[in-house]
Amino acid sequence: MVTVNTSGNSTGLIQVRGLDKTYRRGGEQIHVLQGLNLDVDKGDFVAFMGPSGSGKTTLLNLLGGLDVPSSGTVSVAGDEITHMSSGKLTDWRARHVGFVFQMYNLVPVLTASQNVELPLLLTRLSRSQRREHVEAALSIVGLPDRAQHFPRQLSGGQEQRVAIARAIVSDPTFLLCDEPTGDLDRKSADEIMALIEELVNKHNKTVLMVTHDPLVAARAHMVLHLEKGALVEAGKPRETSVAGGAA
Repeated sequence: MVTVNTSGNSTGLIQVRGLDKTYRRGGEQIHVLQGLNLDVDKGDFVAFMGPSGSGKTTLLNLLGGLDVPSSGTVSVAGDEITHMSSGKLTDWRARHVGFVFQMYNLVPVLTASQNVELPLLLTRLSRSQRREHVEAALSIVGLPDRAQHFPRQLSGGQEQRVAIARAIVSDPTFLLCDEPTGDLDRKSADEIMALIEELVNKHNKTVLMVTHDPLVAARAHMVLHLEKGALVEAGKPRETSVAGGAA
């Protein structure tokens, strides 16, 4: 269940409480996020929409421990990450977060298999264990026969599949997807969204996604809009609930 929460009660895999983010531009303060409260359960698929500059990517970065809020807290599976040291946060991200970006961010001189293996180099897995994980991840995204191909030898959709395999290879707690179809044609975008839905429905992955595309957002369990730094429910194609309005 996805809940825009104002009660302060703690429920859900991901718990966001009173989240604020303010930037300084010269002598001016820019309030990007203001008092966000959000609960996301395991297996939920949430899409965030809003105009450019509304704070969507900032929110993903805060959820993934890539940025620090001005105030408020983010907790995942009982871990409160907003006050972790940088070293602990690096370890936490490696265990819990899979990132999928618009531009794939594959290393061009590495094969698909080597790109997928990169997150595992931070673990204590043996070489043979890493190979097994990589093979399983490439199989899930439908590219076991492209393991030795370099990014330049793949289509855009295939590159994004490799990027998704890299995101899931360490079996993270949740996935953060920032415009995962933004650089793809409609056919490839539909294929990537079908894959993400499969990760949610078949593998019980939790996915939080930023998108500008309403057709992509409609595939999610819940669509939330960022408006003036607050979250507003935009739709609930499946059974979800919202407790009150955004703070």
